Amino acid sequence: MHARGVARVSMLLAVLSIVVTACGSGSSRAQTDGRSSTSRATTSTTVAPSSTARATTTTSTPPTVAPTSPPTTPAPPPTAPPPLLVSQLSDIGSAQQVITVAADGYGTHLATLTAYERGASGWTVIFGPWTANIGRNGVAPPGEKREGDGRTPSGTYGFDFMFGVNPNPSVKFPFRSITGPNIVWDDDPGSPNYNRWIDTNIASAGPSPEPMYVNAYGWGAVIAYNSARTPGLGSAIFLHLRTGASTAGCVALPDDALLAILRWLDPARQPRIAIGTLDELSS
Repeated sequence: MHARGVARVSMLLAVLSIVVTACGSGSSRAQTDGRSSTSRATTSTTVAPSSTARATTTTSTPPTVAPTSPPTTPAPPPTAPPPLLVSQLSDIGSAQQVITVAADGYGTHLATLTAYERGASGWTVIFGPWTANIGRNGVAPPGEKREGDGRTPSGTYGFDFMFGVNPNPSVKFPFRSITGPNIVWDDDPGSPNYNRWIDTNIASAGPSPEPMYVNAYGWGAVIAYNSARTPGLGSAIFLHLRTGASTAGCVALPDDALLAILRWLDPARQPRIAIGTLDELSS
């Protein structure tokens, strides 16, 4: 009995061992299966951040917006140029050549000189605007010019003739040569030859006439002021060469400008010169 009992016990222990081993194996698989499921779940979970990252990346990219142009301001309509001064003169008649000598006001010895020509389409600026020297005391108001007052007479005038110490520069007007100190201009209101060109070798010119044999009269033109030779109203008013800051009552230009004007002036075109303040000329 003892031997069989031992044998039964051994068999029972062997069976128990198999059962225990089988239970242990199942537990191991279960654990393995659990880890695999967990691992797959974890892997699936780690994919989600990738999708999130892509979504975040897409969301963080700013949308492309087409550039907008700044609002445009309409260009102002073109303004008409101011009318030419010559077109505002009322006493030039049928002149086709006009020179304006416009001072900013009374008392200044400077003025703006501009030369115009009338053609089929109207007036055109030919020369200027240039700065001209006028009387040391400016322009005289209309009708107020007096002998020796140092003022340039206001008004509109023609031209008588041209002259010069220098040779004739091919002008269209009659030209008189100043050949020596015997050629003067009579500016004595009490003289019968008042306001005339005089050759003292053949005529009297009063006690102290205007010398003509001087640099300022290298070239010039006689402005037909006081053609009636009314005593005391002024004499010897010329367009001549500039030699100083002002004149005794004439209008003066530099050599090149003066020569251009003298050669341009044509008696057939009835040229006129209008002198005064800008306000007077444009009124």
